[in-house]
Formats: sequence, C-alpha cells, structure tokens
Amino acid sequence: MIAQVIINSNVKQLNKEFDYNIPERLKNKVHIGSRILIPFGRNKKQEGFVIAIKNNSEFKVKDILDVEDEEYITKERINLAEWMARRYFCNVSDCIKLMLPPGTTSRIVANRIKERTMKFANIIDKNIEEKEVRTDKQKRVLKFLRENGETLISDLECLTDSSLAVIKNLYNKGYIKIEEKQVERNPFINKKIQRDKKLELNIEQKHAYNYICTAIVNKKYEEFLLFGVTGSGKTEIYLQVIEKVLNSDKTSIMLVPEISLTPQTVNRFIARFGAENIAVLHSKLSMGERFDQWNRIKCGKAKIVIGARSALFAPIDKLGLIIIDEEHDSSYKSEMSPRYHAKEVSRKIAKENNIPLILGSATPELGSYYRAEKKEICLLELKNRANRGNLPEVEIVDLKKELANGNRSMISVRLYEEIRKNLEKRQQTILFLNRRGYSTFVICRDCGYTAKCKNCNISMTYHSNNILKCHYCGYEMQAMSKCPNCDSKNIKYYGTGTQKLEEQIKKIFPQATTIRMDIDTVSKKNSHEEILEKFKNDNIDILIGTQMVVKGHHFPNVTLVGVVSADGSLNLGDYRATERTFQILTQVAGRAGRDKLPGKVIIQTYEPENYCIELAKKQNYIEFYNTEIALRKQLKYPPFCDIIIIGFSGTNEENVIKTSKHVHNYLKEKVIGENMPILLYSAIPAPIDKIKNKYRWRILIKCKLDDKIISLVNSALKISYKLSQNIRTIADINPSNMM
Repeated sequence: MIAQVIINSNVKQLNKEFDYNIPERLKNKVHIGSRILIPFGRNKKQEGFVIAIKNNSEFKVKDILDVEDEEYITKERINLAEWMARRYFCNVSDCIKLMLPPGTTSRIVANRIKERTMKFANIIDKNIEEKEVRTDKQKRVLKFLRENGETLISDLECLTDSSLAVIKNLYNKGYIKIEEKQVERNPFINKKIQRDKKLELNIEQKHAYNYICTAIVNKKYEEFLLFGVTGSGKTEIYLQVIEKVLNSDKTSIMLVPEISLTPQTVNRFIARFGAENIAVLHSKLSMGERFDQWNRIKCGKAKIVIGARSALFAPIDKLGLIIIDEEHDSSYKSEMSPRYHAKEVSRKIAKENNIPLILGSATPELGSYYRAEKKEICLLELKNRANRGNLPEVEIVDLKKELANGNRSMISVRLYEEIRKNLEKRQQTILFLNRRGYSTFVICRDCGYTAKCKNCNISMTYHSNNILKCHYCGYEMQAMSKCPNCDSKNIKYYGTGTQKLEEQIKKIFPQATTIRMDIDTVSKKNSHEEILEKFKNDNIDILIGTQMVVKGHHFPNVTLVGVVSADGSLNLGDYRATERTFQILTQVAGRAGRDKLPGKVIIQTYEPENYCIELAKKQNYIEFYNTEIALRKQLKYPPFCDIIIIGFSGTNEENVIKTSKHVHNYLKEKVIGENMPILLYSAIPAPIDKIKNKYRWRILIKCKLDDKIISLVNSALKISYKLSQNIRTIADINPSNMM
C-alpha cells in the first residue's frame, strides 16, 4: 500500500504530495490523517501527514520510518485543510497543524505536551490484618484509605500528617497499592459559581429562538444574523439554543473574539450548564491545560466548546451548532499563515454538517448586514434591551472648543463634571482610550527629529518607566533627554496613552480608586479576569482601558462611559476606519446603564461633524449602514469586491522591489491576456515600509474571488519563490490590517 504524504514544511515548493510505501509492520497503524516520520532528502528525517492511501505508485518509493502518534486526523478534516490551503494561499501542512492537539506541533517528540499523570494510593483489602503496622502514622494512613478510598499521594501525606516514606513502607508490606493515573489540568478549579436557571424570553427573543430551533430540528444548514442592540439579551438566546442542541447529544461551538471576553462568557455558561459540560480553548491557558481541554472534547466529555477562532478546529465528533459572538470583530481574521477568516471556515463546516451558524452583534460587519439585506442569510432583530431599559444618553464634546477655552487637559469640562457626580453617587465610570502607553511619539521642537524604531519605520511610544517602545517589534530604548540629531534639550512628548490618562485621573480625582486594563497590564495568566473581577466586586470607581473594556462586559453599577478621544481609529488610512470607529463607539456606549440605573456617555472628539460619530451618538446602525454602503459601492470596496494584498518583504530592499515588480508584470500579462475582471494596482511600498529590519512592498488587487483568481494568485506566489528564496511573499484576502 502507498501513502500520499504532505511534508510538514512551510516551504512553498514542498506543498505537494509525495508517495511512500507502507511497510508490513506499520499497515495497521498508518491511516489517512496519521502523522508519520519519513526519509526525505539526503539522510534526513522529516515529519509528514498522510492525506490519502492508494494501491501503487508510478515512482520508486521509500518506506515510512515510523508512526509518530496513534491518533490521527479525520478524512473530513484533511479535506478542510486542503480547501483552506488553496483559498488562503498557504501550505496544506499549515492548515493541518491547526487541527493537532495543543503542544504537539513540535517535530521533537520528547518536547511535546502529553497527558498529565499523578500517583494515587488505595488500600488493597479493607479487612486485612495489620500485624506489621506498628507506627501511628502508618495506622492513620490505612484508616484514612479505608474510610475515603483512592487518594492522591500528595494529598494523603498532607491529610494524614505522614510522609512518602511511610506510604512506601505500607506499599512494600502489601497493605496498599500505588497506581499512576491521568489527571486533568483544570482551568475551572478555583471557580465557585452558583448555578442559575434560564430566563423567560421576551417576544423578540422568542421569535429569534424559534427560527434557529427550526433549523436545528430540521437538521439543515442556515446562517442567521442576530442583530441586537447592546443589552438586548443575545447571550440568553445563545444559552437556550445551546441547551436545545445539548438535549440532542450534540456539541456546540461558541466563538468569542478576545480573551478578555472569555471569563465573563465562561462564568455565565458554567452557571447554566456546569463546568463538567464545558471546554475552553484560548491562548491564556497553559499548554497543558489546553491539551487536556482538547482531550475532553475528543472524548466527548465536553459538549460546549468556548474559545477564540482556533476552537473551530477542536476534535468534535457530533457538531450541532456554531455561534460567532461579536461577529464584527477583526480578531476573527488571522494575520498569520494560514490567513483564514473564522466566519468563512465556520460557514464551510456548518454546510458540511447541515447545522445552523449564528452571527451575533450590536454592530454587524457591513458585509454581514449586506448579505442579510440581500436575503442570503436570515436576519433576526432585537431592537430593545432585554430589561426594557433605555439606551444611554450620548453627548458629544468638541475638543477644538475645549482648546479655544484654554483647557489642554485630556478631560473636558463636561466629562469632569460627570465623573465628579458619579463619584459622589458611588457609581462606576469607564474611560476608554484605544492607545496604550504614555505618549504616542517624541519629537525635537528645534530640528523636528522624531524618535523612530531602529528596526521599523514607525514612531516609538513613550511609557511611564522612562522607556521608548516599538509596538511592532518590541524594541526598547531609554527615553531621550536631548536630541541625537542637534543636541537640543527641547524634547516634547506628544499624544496620549492609557498610562498618561491614568496618571492625570489620579491627579484630578485623588480620592477615586482606579484600575487600568490594556496589553501592558494583562500579560500574566488570568490577569484579564482578575482586573474585571476586581473592578466589579471591589467597586473600583474608574476603569481605564483600551478596546478590551468595551465589548460584552456587563457591570450593573457602571452609569458613565467617557470616550477620551474618538479620533484615534478614524485616521488609520483604512477603508474600514469609519466602520470600526462607529462599532467601537457604539459598543463602548453599550457598557453604560445596562441595569436599572440610567446611563450616560460622553464622546470627546476633534471631528464632531463626522457622520460616524454623529450616528454613534444616535446609536443608529441602519442609518450608518446606508451611508457607508453607498460610499463602498461608489469606491468599489468590500462587500462589492474582495481585496487581495500580495506582500513582499526582505532585508535587501533592491531585491524586494525587483521581485514585486516582476510579479506585477506577470499578473498584468495574465489579466490582460485572459480578460480577467480584476483591478490590478502597481507594486508600491507598504504604508509602513519597514518592520523588523525588513523592507515591505505590496500589490493590491480588487476582484470578486473565484477559482480562476485563486489559481492566478497561487501561480504568482510560485513565480515569486522561484525568483528569490530570500524574499518572503504572502497573499491575504480582505486583510484586517491594511498597513
């Protein structure tokens, strides 16, 4: 028998099938999806994946050396990997690795994560005579095991005030047995959450629930857009629909966009279904915890999988439902190979399994609402808050007028007054600023020199520990005391970050308690959860944070939200800048007044007349959508086309330019020669033209993606690789970051 094998490599030239003979000794171990060890090249061993098995080969073939794991990936998952590799312009092995258990992608078998085992003791015979038991400690151990049964040895030592030597002595005398057993690394071990019951759905919620349940009962694929204002009860619908799926002994996937959302979501799900039914997969778990959660899913112990986009590839046997919460969030698009979008892969999986796919958001991605408008997916609307509460009152403050009146502070007079009132009423405030650090850039006021990263063509950000940091490559340097260009000491720090905002708030309101949540404060494990729990349970007065604080969180005592600067995301040089600004402002406004107390939102901006800010004030998504979709149609932007960026990077700028122009000429000839409906733009430097000492150029394509265009781009990538192996070339469909 012959195995068709994909080499585990990101080298483009190796993204093809190789034939290997299955020796007699491995015939019962090699399956489609097996991970194997093979001879490759001159005296080299390489890892590979079996993607097909056939009777013979036209080539002279070598034997497979060994099977690395008894476990193997299903044929359905191999097919998904092949589909993804073609669509997202990457190697099949890159996609297969998404489907491997966490911690096992290393080629060095010894370093892979494995099941955790621990030693347990138990009494052999409860009625055995204890003739040779002389010490009190030995008697205590036997008595404990007789009464309590099998016990972890470390616990037994502690609970009986004995030692390992005492336990081993009893083992040697034949009184007890010691066994090594697998134990789970449990991320819920310290969670004590009271169980709750499902809530009574209102009319809007029932309508949505019934539509989705019909698709579940009929076992058919259908895509739903659950479009509900903030606080409208989307999560309760998710819970009750999942219960429906759970009752049919099937598994649900619940995707959340960021780790900061996971703790609150997990707590809500544990309260409803119990920890024993839930598995969580996200980057803040240890590799061992992720490995054990993966195994719980594979064994069918967990029927609800909650996680970020990678949870889609968990080894689920009977899938019944996929939910993508906050479906507009850019983190569902991978920026590393394979550059897939979770919504597209979810759609593919849902169709193959004949199950519903739910997209939920208060501010849907324009493309999703456009598809709903065109009746390609089913629109389910929740126009009112579940508790019948009102949306918060939103007020816009013109920062130009603040400056004209002499206020150079980050806090306007109106926002100051509202924070002061909130402190007096012992109600909580969230201040949102989507920029971490202290100051955004450092400049010499005499010669105009700007501190830039030595590796990237980007300004360094000042942090309050007197350090300049590059947020692209991580390079750090001491802050400047004088200009390296002209020796002037007239150095000025411009811009504002969350560190500086926190410092100013402490000066303005010294009596207030504050807590900050940004990427600098959440690097440790469980730090997201700890900050949010502290804010909620300790009734901290003011939470200061980036976009981590704006999505999905429910704080009953938060009645004021202040957007310190609404302009940061408006000037990104991205066609989605206004959409993302509207989404962020609407989402952050939704954190205020979610319970019985009325909410207020203050939005500070230098562009109060901008339509996305005006419509965020009204929280009018439909009017925003109608305005923005008309502009997109006129400018031929998604959803009226797809954008493909072919990016080139390397340490030799001349080679990068040469390769990008050669590939452009190749594409131009093909487009003209075959009359393809493509808008092809010339090769130019990327907006940030140097990152990590690598020069960056790119080609931009506008088209309606189809098989012919996918083939064209894949062939262009092969051309690039043949020209120079020192130039990294990538292709990305509708990238989340146009920089």
